[in-house]
Parts: sequence; C-alpha cells; structure tokens
Amino acid sequence: MNRPIAVFDSGVGGVSVLRALRKSMPAENFVYFGDSENAPYGSRPYEEIRELTIRHAQRLLDEAKALVIACNTATSVAAQELREMYPQHIIIGIEPALKPAVERFPEGRIAVMATETTLRERKFEELMRLCGRSCHIIRCPCPELVSFVERGELDSEDARSAIAKGLMPALESGMDAIVLGCTHYPFLKKAIRAVVGENVQIFDGAEGTAKETQRRISHAGLLREGEGTLLLTNSLEPMAKLSETLLNMNC
Repeated sequence: MNRPIAVFDSGVGGVSVLRALRKSMPAENFVYFGDSENAPYGSRPYEEIRELTIRHAQRLLDEAKALVIACNTATSVAAQELREMYPQHIIIGIEPALKPAVERFPEGRIAVMATETTLRERKFEELMRLCGRSCHIIRCPCPELVSFVERGELDSEDARSAIAKGLMPALESGMDAIVLGCTHYPFLKKAIRAVVGENVQIFDGAEGTAKETQRRISHAGLLREGEGTLLLTNSLEPMAKLSETLLNMNC
C-alpha cells in the first residue's frame, strides 16, 4: 500500500499528468521519471519507442504499486504489451481526450494536436471510430512542440510559429475545439491561445487519467492515507529542476 505510484514520460511533459494525479490522490507517494535524454519519442522509430518504454517501465514496476504511462506516444506503442507482460500490475496509459471533446461538440470540428506516431497508430484509429462518428476530426501533427517544452521555451514567437504551422489545416477550415494529444502540450496553452483565440475550447487527458488511476487503485484496495511524498527524476539530471518548475506552474 505504501509503495509509490510511478509516472513515466519521454521527458518533462508528463508533469502535467503528475499534477492531476497529486491533486486527486494527495496522500499517495509518487516517483516521476522523465527520459529527456531520448526526447522526443514521437520522432523515433516504432521499435526504438517500444524498447525504451518497456525498459523504463520494467525498472519502475519493480518498486511501484502502479505505473502511469504519461506519454501518448509510449502508450500507443507499448501499453498493451506491458499489460500482457505484467497482468498482475496496474498499468494506466493516457490517450487524447477525444471523447469529452466529441461529447461537447458532437457535430463540431475538432483538431487533435499530437506527435506523428500517436496520430498514425491503431489505438488512435480505434479512438476515432468510437468517438468521432458525427464530428469532423482534423489531425494536426506537431513534431516540433515537445522540444520547446523540454527547453522551457513555453511562449516564444518561435513556439507560436510552430503551433500555427502544426494547426494550419484546422486554422484554415475553422475549429470548435483542440484536443492536446501529448502531455507536453498543456504547458504551451498560453501560446496556443495566442494562435487560436479565446473561442476555441482546449481539452487534455490529464484529469481523466488521474480519475482512472484513482479508480483502479481504490478498487485494488491500495489507496493510502496520510501525507504523500514526491521524487522527481530524469535521465538528464538538470531536467529534474525544470520538472519541478513546471509542476508549480499555473497553466
């Protein structure tokens, strides 16, 4: 029960999910690992993403009561395989918050910002089939954005230009909502707002992932009481400091 919940991402972006998890379960102990040395995962070959994800997950699962894969790309490539490898463990992945966006705009135009890998994987195709029958979904690959967050460059002119470039199909056609399909992207909300204006609703999957994690841990009888602890780690030591800064940001 006192073992930590491990949270894994390709870099610092999963801190956006960690914040939601700590808000939902303040008594839990958390260990966060970001693999900034190999970020971004979205531009890497499938087999390399798979190998990196499984290697880090195996190490974290040795000590944790649950693993949250706070990376859309890693989830789409390796989450199901990890569940098959570790059927007795609680393994939670993240997916683009398409369902709440479609519920809010059932006949609307919804842009999905994500890495190229996330947008082309079968998991996203299945999500589209389940959620997107009546609305128009616009895929917007944004391969450059993870690197801006990894540099702590959250609202520069270059970041805004990269966002506008990625969203070009949706900007040209118009959109009602944006789904942030990468856990790095919530830290760019101010820059995204500057590009799309105030009338476009933005959805991300952090809160839904936190609720599902809490539900699974509660169902297993593993929720703890008291005061929780946090350990932030990264494959690049200086990035742990950026993780701490992002954790305390208001965005």
